[in-house]
Amino acid sequence: MDQMGIHYNIWIVFLSFALAATAAYSALNLISQVSHSTGKIRRLWLLSGACVLGSGIWAMYFVGIMASRLPFEVGYHPGRAVLSLLISILSSFLALGIAVASRQRLLRLLVAGFILGGGISAMHYVGMSSMEMDGRLHYEPMAQGISMMIALLASYIAVFLFRKFKDYTGFSAWKLCSSLFIGFAVTGMHYISLSTSRFELNSWLGAKPFLMETDFILLTGVSLVTLFMLAISGGAVFLDRHVLEKMAYHDPLTELPNRHGLERYFLDEFFGVNMGAVFFVDLDRFKSINDTLGHDIGDELLQEVADRLIRCVGCQGKVFRMGGDEFLIALPDCTLENAQDMAEHVLREVKKSYSIKGNELYVTASVGISLAPVHGTDRSALMKAADTALYTAKDSGKNKFSVFDQEMNRHQLRRMSLEKDLRKALARSEFMVVYQPKWDSFMNVTVGLEALLRWRHPEHGIISPAEFIPIAEETGLIVPITYWMLHDVCGQNMLWHRAEVANVPVSINMSARMFEGGSLYDVVEEALTRSGLEPHFLELEITESIAMNNMEETVAQLSKLRSLGVRVSLDDFGTGFSSLGNLDEIPVNTLKIDQVFIRKSKMHSKKAIISNIIAIAGNLNMEVVAEGVETTEQIELLQSLGCRVMQGFYYGRPMPVHELGQWFIENTA
Repeated sequence: MDQMGIHYNIWIVFLSFALAATAAYSALNLISQVSHSTGKIRRLWLLSGACVLGSGIWAMYFVGIMASRLPFEVGYHPGRAVLSLLISILSSFLALGIAVASRQRLLRLLVAGFILGGGISAMHYVGMSSMEMDGRLHYEPMAQGISMMIALLASYIAVFLFRKFKDYTGFSAWKLCSSLFIGFAVTGMHYISLSTSRFELNSWLGAKPFLMETDFILLTGVSLVTLFMLAISGGAVFLDRHVLEKMAYHDPLTELPNRHGLERYFLDEFFGVNMGAVFFVDLDRFKSINDTLGHDIGDELLQEVADRLIRCVGCQGKVFRMGGDEFLIALPDCTLENAQDMAEHVLREVKKSYSIKGNELYVTASVGISLAPVHGTDRSALMKAADTALYTAKDSGKNKFSVFDQEMNRHQLRRMSLEKDLRKALARSEFMVVYQPKWDSFMNVTVGLEALLRWRHPEHGIISPAEFIPIAEETGLIVPITYWMLHDVCGQNMLWHRAEVANVPVSINMSARMFEGGSLYDVVEEALTRSGLEPHFLELEITESIAMNNMEETVAQLSKLRSLGVRVSLDDFGTGFSSLGNLDEIPVNTLKIDQVFIRKSKMHSKKAIISNIIAIAGNLNMEVVAEGVETTEQIELLQSLGCRVMQGFYYGRPMPVHELGQWFIENTA
């Protein structure tokens, strides 16, 4: 037997190292997308990176074989060659999967480096075993141990550097260093192992096994694997740029950029030298269109609105969809005057009619505006300011725009603080009930009381109902608060009856929320039963808007309560949207004339309205109560028109229980 050495083509050695490092860098680029993805997309990026890295390592090995000049003919066993490729891809997949985990602990990185280095070594020895030749290969144990240690150490360093760039998708010097270490792990292990090995050739030729022709088949295989690697890299880049990027940064319904696109736009393009403007655009009462005509019509309406906003903005800025019926407009070069002009233009365009599937629709918008750098120098501050201005525009009547100022910010902060405290107020017993008398001006006696809610805030004192009731309505907290109030009022009224202080009905204002669940009857019945109060001593006050909203269901619930004996009054009559044609269908005992008419009762038109309300109530056998009575002139006018029951500061302000007892004693005749 003869012992033969191995010689190398130095240029192909460098080529194999470049191939391994390039494959590693391409794989790391793909792996950088993993932390930005979830589910199947995350696994797809991981598998793509593993295939590219594993294929690159494998291709480098066989390029290294071609770099060596052997003085004998060599063939390759196809099964073992493919097995070495699978080992390379599998070890890359496991190592990369561990390395890109959210918690990058030292032990995890050590395990990942060991798997990658072990996979490189295993691929090498399986690949060497696939060589079919007329001879044997001898390994030097010490040298092979050194080559494996090089593979493990270089792989660990490469994986350890992941923490520097794993979330960064662009070019990174750390990523380049990591890929060079992977290339060094592969080429170092391969060439040290091969250069310290010895071939022993047999002097006789035996029966040849099934062999592949070395040059042509090997070159073809390496070329195909390299093309496969490049195809995966190119396909992943195309998928990222044209498909996944669109999915991630654009809204699928309107094709406008979404929140992620907004963030990227602000980082790259918005902030400049000049002033810029941010608009929050929210459609008014869009939910009613979805509820009545369906979400398909609502979606088409959103698409139409998006098109109109794009035409309004043109090339001056960009339009984004934030979700639901809310849009954002960013104008990078815009003064306050230009922003106001744009807002008026947007409002005009949005409120024009829409023709969708045979439906003629009308919708308005509210707009909140913030300016950079006056109201903020970053995206978050500008969006917060614009959102605050939007709430102000909606609160002021909708179909309007509002520019942010610091007073709005203070108002919004107070509102948020009150909402937080309101959630705890009931459990902390911070609510109290005050009572305002209803006075029969002919008989000079109290004929009823109206229970009014007050909030004793531990820091801010008494909070106005005009401030906290809308918050309670919006958050739904009004429901448990009203439950508590029903029990408290019924119990207090029963105490007055037993003490023979008063024997009159007490009215409580009802929220529209109380009618939504259909359980109002049960709640009222429970309060009456627990207190022992007779039903006709309880009166529920509703507004016109409550009566007309889902009228059939509301009338059914009120009728059931009337059959129980509970009284019902229609509050603020004349200021809502109810139709006189439906008034006789609502089970109501009393009409309450709103104080806006009483305050302006000297006007002939208001006097005529008051007279007609009193006449309507008389014809429908309803009682009448006038609210907001403060002067003797108002009393005389109301008496002349036939109204006898009145409520207002003239007869008594809202009083807590301990003051009301004394008031009863002083005013009982």
